[in-house]
Amino acid sequence: MHKWLIRMLRFIDVRILYGFVSIFVIPVCLAINPSRGLIYRYLRKRQKNGIIRAAWLTYVNHCLFGQVVVDRFAMYAGKKFEVEIDGYDNYLRLADNPDGFIQLSAHIGNYEIAGYTLKAEKKKFNALVFFGEKESVMRNRQKLFSTTNINMIAIRPDMGHLFEINAALANGEVVSMPSDRVFGSDKHLAIDFLGEKAKFPYGPFSIATMRGLEVIAVNVLKISAKKYKIIVTPLCYDGQAPRKEQIRQLSSAYVNELERVVNIYPTQWYNYFEFWENDN
Repeated sequence: MHKWLIRMLRFIDVRILYGFVSIFVIPVCLAINPSRGLIYRYLRKRQKNGIIRAAWLTYVNHCLFGQVVVDRFAMYAGKKFEVEIDGYDNYLRLADNPDGFIQLSAHIGNYEIAGYTLKAEKKKFNALVFFGEKESVMRNRQKLFSTTNINMIAIRPDMGHLFEINAALANGEVVSMPSDRVFGSDKHLAIDFLGEKAKFPYGPFSIATMRGLEVIAVNVLKISAKKYKIIVTPLCYDGQAPRKEQIRQLSSAYVNELERVVNIYPTQWYNYFEFWENDN
Protein backbone atom coordinates (compact mmCIF):
# COMPACT_ATOMS: atom_id res chain seq x y z
CA MET A 1 0.00 0.00 0.00
CA HIS A 2 2.79 2.40 0.90
CA LYS A 3 4.72 1.64 -2.30
CA TRP A 4 1.57 2.11 -4.39
CA LEU A 5 0.83 5.44 -2.71
CA ILE A 6 4.35 6.73 -3.31
CA ARG A 7 4.24 5.78 -7.00
CA MET A 8 0.87 7.46 -7.44
CA LEU A 9 2.00 10.69 -5.77
CA ARG A 10 4.79 11.06 -8.31
CA PHE A 11 2.16 11.90 -10.91
CA ILE A 12 -0.92 13.38 -9.21
CA ASP A 13 -1.54 16.54 -7.19
CA VAL A 14 -1.74 16.02 -3.44
CA ARG A 15 -5.05 17.92 -3.37
CA ILE A 16 -6.75 15.08 -5.24
CA LEU A 17 -5.85 12.69 -2.44
CA TYR A 18 -6.85 15.30 0.16
CA GLY A 19 -10.36 15.22 -1.27
CA PHE A 20 -10.49 11.43 -1.40
CA VAL A 21 -9.29 11.11 2.20
CA SER A 22 -11.74 13.74 3.49
CA ILE A 23 -14.78 12.23 1.76
CA PHE A 24 -14.15 8.48 1.94
CA VAL A 25 -11.49 7.72 4.57
CA ILE A 26 -12.02 10.14 7.46
CA PRO A 27 -15.76 9.41 8.00
CA VAL A 28 -14.92 5.71 8.37
CA CYS A 29 -12.08 6.50 10.79
CA LEU A 30 -14.36 8.69 12.88
CA ALA A 31 -16.94 5.91 13.03
CA ILE A 32 -14.60 3.16 14.23
CA ASN A 33 -11.68 4.93 15.94
CA PRO A 34 -11.78 6.15 19.57
CA SER A 35 -9.59 9.11 18.57
CA ARG A 36 -12.78 11.04 17.76
CA GLY A 37 -13.75 11.14 21.44
CA LEU A 38 -10.28 12.19 22.58
CA ILE A 39 -10.05 15.08 20.13
CA TYR A 40 -13.68 16.07 20.67
CA ARG A 41 -13.11 16.40 24.43
CA TYR A 42 -9.95 18.44 23.81
CA LEU A 43 -11.77 20.82 21.45
CA ARG A 44 -14.88 20.98 23.63
CA LYS A 45 -13.38 21.18 27.13
CA ARG A 46 -9.90 22.63 26.61
CA GLN A 47 -10.56 24.91 23.65
CA LYS A 48 -14.04 25.87 24.97
CA ASN A 49 -16.00 25.25 21.75
CA GLY A 50 -19.74 24.58 21.59
CA ILE A 51 -21.06 21.08 20.88
CA ILE A 52 -21.61 21.55 17.13
CA ARG A 53 -18.40 23.48 16.52
CA ALA A 54 -16.34 20.97 18.53
CA ALA A 55 -17.83 18.13 16.44
CA TRP A 56 -17.03 19.95 13.19
CA LEU A 57 -13.47 20.77 14.32
CA THR A 58 -12.97 17.11 15.25
CA TYR A 59 -13.67 16.24 11.62
CA VAL A 60 -11.35 19.05 10.45
CA ASN A 61 -8.60 17.81 12.76
CA HIS A 62 -8.76 14.31 11.28
CA CYS A 63 -8.83 15.69 7.72
CA LEU A 64 -5.72 17.77 8.41
CA PHE A 65 -3.99 14.76 9.90
CA GLY A 66 -4.88 12.82 6.74
CA GLN A 67 -3.34 15.62 4.67
CA VAL A 68 -0.15 15.49 6.75
CA VAL A 69 0.12 11.74 6.11
CA VAL A 70 -0.39 12.32 2.36
CA ASP A 71 2.26 15.07 2.43
CA ARG A 72 4.70 12.73 4.13
CA PHE A 73 4.37 10.16 1.35
CA ALA A 74 4.46 12.97 -1.23
CA MET A 75 7.90 13.88 0.12
CA TYR A 76 8.98 10.25 -0.24
CA ALA A 77 7.79 10.53 -3.87
CA GLY A 78 10.03 13.57 -4.41
CA LYS A 79 7.54 16.42 -4.11
CA LYS A 80 8.65 19.68 -2.46
CA PHE A 81 6.78 22.03 -0.14
CA GLU A 82 7.39 25.71 0.47
CA VAL A 83 8.66 26.25 4.01
CA GLU A 84 8.67 29.49 6.00
CA ILE A 85 10.89 29.55 9.10
CA ASP A 86 10.17 31.80 12.06
CA GLY A 87 13.19 32.12 14.38
CA TYR A 88 15.74 30.47 12.09
CA ASP A 89 18.48 32.64 13.60
CA ASN A 90 17.97 30.83 16.92
CA TYR A 91 18.63 27.51 15.22
CA LEU A 92 21.67 28.71 13.25
CA ARG A 93 23.26 30.17 16.39
CA LEU A 94 23.14 26.79 18.12
CA ALA A 95 24.17 24.95 14.97
CA ASP A 96 27.38 27.02 14.83
CA ASN A 97 28.16 26.35 18.50
CA PRO A 98 30.53 23.41 19.20
CA ASP A 99 28.28 22.10 21.99
CA GLY A 100 25.34 19.84 21.39
CA PHE A 101 21.78 20.96 21.95
CA ILE A 102 18.30 19.50 22.31
CA GLN A 103 15.36 20.18 20.04
CA LEU A 104 11.95 19.48 21.59
CA SER A 105 9.09 18.61 19.25
CA ALA A 106 5.37 17.92 19.55
CA HIS A 107 2.68 16.07 17.62
CA ILE A 108 1.69 19.29 15.85
CA GLY A 109 1.44 19.69 12.09
CA ASN A 110 4.11 17.77 10.17
CA TYR A 111 7.25 17.71 12.27
CA GLU A 112 9.08 15.43 9.84
CA ILE A 113 9.49 18.38 7.47
CA ALA A 114 11.73 20.05 10.07
CA GLY A 115 14.23 17.22 9.65
CA TYR A 116 14.52 17.89 5.93
CA THR A 117 14.65 21.69 6.32
CA LEU A 118 16.60 22.64 9.46
CA LYS A 119 20.13 21.59 8.64
CA ALA A 120 23.19 21.98 10.86
CA GLU A 121 26.05 21.42 8.44
CA LYS A 122 28.61 21.11 11.23
CA LYS A 123 26.56 18.76 13.41
CA LYS A 124 24.89 15.40 13.05
CA PHE A 125 21.15 15.60 13.68
CA ASN A 126 19.68 12.70 15.66
CA ALA A 127 15.89 12.27 15.56
CA LEU A 128 14.05 9.97 17.94
CA VAL A 129 11.44 7.83 16.18
CA PHE A 130 9.11 5.19 17.57
CA PHE A 131 10.42 1.62 17.36
CA GLY A 132 8.41 -0.72 15.14
CA GLU A 133 7.23 1.68 12.42
CA LYS A 134 6.52 0.20 9.01
CA GLU A 135 9.68 -0.85 7.16
CA SER A 136 8.62 1.11 4.07
CA VAL A 137 8.31 4.31 6.11
CA MET A 138 11.73 3.87 7.70
CA ARG A 139 13.29 2.99 4.35
CA ASN A 140 11.92 6.09 2.66
CA ARG A 141 12.97 8.29 5.55
CA GLN A 142 16.46 6.88 5.25
CA LYS A 143 16.44 7.58 1.51
CA LEU A 144 15.54 11.24 2.10
CA PHE A 145 18.07 11.49 4.91
CA SER A 146 20.86 10.04 2.74
CA THR A 147 21.72 13.50 1.41
CA THR A 148 21.81 14.98 4.93
CA ASN A 149 23.65 14.28 8.18
CA ILE A 150 20.51 13.00 9.90
CA ASN A 151 20.47 9.83 11.99
CA MET A 152 17.37 8.08 13.38
CA ILE A 153 17.36 6.72 16.94
CA ALA A 154 14.55 4.25 17.59
CA ILE A 155 12.86 4.50 21.00
CA ARG A 156 13.12 0.92 22.29
CA PRO A 157 11.36 -0.80 25.20
CA ASP A 158 14.72 -1.79 26.73
CA MET A 159 15.69 1.93 26.95
CA GLY A 160 18.79 1.27 24.82
CA HIS A 161 18.15 4.54 22.99
CA LEU A 162 19.39 6.45 26.06
CA PHE A 163 22.97 5.32 25.37
CA GLU A 164 22.74 6.61 21.80
CA ILE A 165 21.32 9.93 23.00
CA ASN A 166 24.10 10.41 25.55
CA ALA A 167 26.79 9.51 22.99
CA ALA A 168 25.35 11.98 20.46
CA LEU A 169 25.21 14.84 22.96
CA ALA A 170 28.74 14.08 24.19
CA ASN A 171 29.90 14.44 20.57
CA GLY A 172 28.32 17.89 20.28
CA GLU A 173 25.43 16.72 18.08
CA VAL A 174 21.73 17.69 17.93
CA VAL A 175 19.09 15.43 19.46
CA SER A 176 15.41 15.91 18.63
CA MET A 177 12.87 14.48 21.08
CA PRO A 178 9.05 14.36 21.08
CA SER A 179 8.03 15.99 24.36
CA ASP A 180 4.22 16.07 24.43
CA ARG A 181 3.86 12.32 24.98
CA VAL A 182 5.15 10.00 27.70
CA PHE A 183 7.32 7.38 25.96
CA GLY A 184 9.88 4.78 27.00
CA SER A 185 9.83 5.35 30.76
CA ASP A 186 6.55 6.04 32.60
CA LYS A 187 8.22 8.77 34.65
CA HIS A 188 6.45 12.05 33.96
CA LEU A 189 5.75 15.60 35.12
CA ALA A 190 2.21 16.80 35.89
CA ILE A 191 1.96 20.34 34.50
CA ASP A 192 -0.98 22.70 33.97
CA PHE A 193 -1.84 22.71 30.27
CA LEU A 194 -4.97 24.36 28.89
CA GLY A 195 -6.52 24.56 32.35
CA GLU A 196 -5.88 21.01 33.59
CA LYS A 197 -2.97 18.90 34.81
CA ALA A 198 -1.42 16.90 31.97
CA LYS A 199 1.37 14.32 31.80
CA PHE A 200 4.62 15.32 30.08
CA PRO A 201 7.69 13.07 29.75
CA TYR A 202 10.40 13.62 32.35
CA GLY A 203 13.28 12.40 30.20
CA PRO A 204 13.86 15.27 27.72
CA PHE A 205 13.98 17.91 30.46
CA SER A 206 16.15 15.74 32.72
CA ILE A 207 18.70 15.03 29.97
CA ALA A 208 18.96 18.70 29.00
CA THR A 209 19.48 19.98 32.54
CA MET A 210 21.85 17.15 33.47
CA ARG A 211 24.26 18.38 30.79
CA GLY A 212 23.37 22.09 31.02
CA LEU A 213 22.42 22.14 27.33
CA GLU A 214 20.61 24.81 25.39
CA VAL A 215 17.12 23.82 24.28
CA ILE A 216 14.75 24.95 21.53
CA ALA A 217 11.16 24.05 20.75
CA VAL A 218 10.36 23.38 17.09
CA ASN A 219 6.79 23.16 15.80
CA VAL A 220 5.79 22.72 12.15
CA LEU A 221 2.34 23.93 11.02
CA LYS A 222 0.52 23.39 7.74
CA ILE A 223 -0.40 26.77 6.23
CA SER A 224 -1.79 25.69 2.85
CA ALA A 225 -1.76 22.73 0.46
CA LYS A 226 1.87 23.35 -0.47
CA LYS A 227 3.23 25.46 2.37
CA TYR A 228 4.41 24.88 5.94
CA LYS A 229 5.63 27.18 8.70
CA ILE A 230 8.37 26.16 11.14
CA ILE A 231 8.44 27.99 14.49
CA VAL A 232 11.76 27.84 16.37
CA THR A 233 11.63 29.10 19.97
CA PRO A 234 14.51 29.09 22.50
CA LEU A 235 13.55 27.72 25.93
CA CYS A 236 15.31 29.37 28.86
CA TYR A 237 16.13 28.07 32.34
CA ASP A 238 18.58 29.05 35.08
CA GLY A 239 21.55 26.71 34.84
CA GLN A 240 22.75 27.83 38.30
CA ALA A 241 19.53 26.84 40.07
CA PRO A 242 19.09 23.50 41.84
CA ARG A 243 18.51 20.71 39.32
CA LYS A 244 14.89 20.16 40.34
CA GLU A 245 14.18 23.85 39.77
CA GLN A 246 15.96 23.74 36.38
CA ILE A 247 13.68 20.89 35.29
CA ARG A 248 10.64 22.81 36.50
CA GLN A 249 11.67 25.97 34.65
CA LEU A 250 12.52 24.18 31.39
CA SER A 251 9.38 22.03 31.36
CA SER A 252 7.22 25.08 32.13
CA ALA A 253 8.85 27.03 29.29
CA TYR A 254 8.16 24.17 26.89
CA VAL A 255 4.54 23.72 27.98
CA ASN A 256 3.89 27.48 27.74
CA GLU A 257 5.19 27.48 24.17
CA LEU A 258 3.18 24.38 23.30
CA GLU A 259 0.04 25.97 24.72
CA ARG A 260 0.68 29.17 22.75
CA VAL A 261 1.03 27.30 19.45
CA VAL A 262 -1.88 24.94 20.11
CA ASN A 263 -4.15 27.91 20.85
CA ILE A 264 -3.22 29.46 17.48
CA TYR A 265 -3.57 26.17 15.53
CA PRO A 266 -6.00 24.10 17.67
CA THR A 267 -6.95 21.65 14.91
CA GLN A 268 -3.34 20.70 14.13
CA TRP A 269 -2.54 18.95 17.40
CA TYR A 270 -2.63 15.20 16.72
CA ASN A 271 -2.35 13.75 20.22
CA TYR A 272 -4.72 10.80 19.92
CA PHE A 273 -4.44 9.37 23.42
CA GLU A 274 -5.51 10.11 26.99
CA PHE A 275 -3.49 13.17 27.92
CA TRP A 276 -5.02 15.01 30.86
CA GLU A 277 -5.15 13.44 34.32
CA ASN A 278 -8.87 14.19 34.67
CA ASP A 279 -10.23 13.88 31.15
CA ASN A 280 -13.32 11.70 31.48
